[in-house]
Amino acid sequence: MTQRTTSKSVFISGGTSGIGHALARGFAQAGHRVTASGIGQLPDNEENIEFISLDVTDGDAVAGYFNEIKTLDTLINAAGIIRREEEHHPKTFEQVVDTNLNGTMRLCSAARNTLSLAKGSIINIASMLSYFGGGLVPGYAASKGGVVQLTKSLAIAYAKDDIRVNAIAPGWIETPLTGDLRADSKRNQSIVDRTPLGRWGDPSELVGPALFLASEEASFVTGTVLNVDGGYAAM
Repeated sequence: MTQRTTSKSVFISGGTSGIGHALARGFAQAGHRVTASGIGQLPDNEENIEFISLDVTDGDAVAGYFNEIKTLDTLINAAGIIRREEEHHPKTFEQVVDTNLNGTMRLCSAARNTLSLAKGSIINIASMLSYFGGGLVPGYAASKGGVVQLTKSLAIAYAKDDIRVNAIAPGWIETPLTGDLRADSKRNQSIVDRTPLGRWGDPSELVGPALFLASEEASFVTGTVLNVDGGYAAM
């Protein structure tokens, strides 16, 4: 694949930890200008990365931010929460869906006009639970299933604006959200045994696929969900 050196403007929600932070660092190291958002305590700014506070459940704040920026080439929606066992409570279910699914839609909608000026792209972060049920996480599974269908729907709707919309579905990745599972020896072993590559993924292993989807090499790729799962979904 030919390497492109043109610096692009990239916004990553949920970019202060886990997969989002790894993507922020990966795009920054590739020479792009990254704004990474989160809530709570923010990391110190890094080379080519500015960290900002933005709550994806706050529609006015999201709209206000994107109304102010002048350029944007790539939007990556990585903000997400999970509340194992608690998600059977309707209020918690609602909170998880509002962050993971509605938050993704808020950012896509707010960034649409600016992305169209750059003929840019959107990358949504889905999950293996976009495909499989999760008995302890009905809100998370429902929201990530929704992210896949939202990705396909927006790929159709935004094509006339020259915006490509794709998703990455990570498998079992070593992040703070999966710490409890990795600490449970029985659950950890079942995940490793089910994964053909026989291990957990590292967040940095999402960077290459995301860079591809954001690049000119993927100019005819839209409405696609790319599994980065060590073969988990193939089993």
